[in-house]
Amino acid sequence: MPQPVDPRAPNRRWAPVRALLAFLALPGCVAFLIPLAVVGGKPPAAAHSPIALALWGAGVAALLRCCWEFYTVGRGTLAPWDPPTQLVVTGPYRYSRNPMYLSVVVILIGWAVGYRSESLLAYAGIVGALFQWRVVCAEEPWAARLYGDAWRAYRTRTPRWLRQPRPSIDR
Repeated sequence: MPQPVDPRAPNRRWAPVRALLAFLALPGCVAFLIPLAVVGGKPPAAAHSPIALALWGAGVAALLRCCWEFYTVGRGTLAPWDPPTQLVVTGPYRYSRNPMYLSVVVILIGWAVGYRSESLLAYAGIVGALFQWRVVCAEEPWAARLYGDAWRAYRTRTPRWLRQPRPSIDR
């Protein structure tokens, strides 16, 4: 019996280009272009702040890993016009259903710390609130329809954002 054909299979050779364009168009704008526009492109006030560098570096590393998982495991990109065809539950997605969004917010907080900017911190808060709205109103219902039982099982075992620490019990 012949295997089902991915409707995007003829375009697989363009997959790396699509993945790069999606990265540049979405987190590239939200996490890099807009923050730099907010500060007018000037150098950060605290350019060598270990906290800013750690936040920014951790966010970028996690974001790149998430994009890699979408591309290799999910066989798609982070773009809504080219989403993964497989449910991604590996890498950072083992710990959070939305590590890509968390990564962007961490990057934005890194920018805010590095620039000592209340405007960038407010922007990070607004972006985080918009991510929450998008996840709850659009992405989770879409994933439930597309992936069915696999999504429900994943949703049950993996938190939307971060696992809550368990309270300690004094004995």
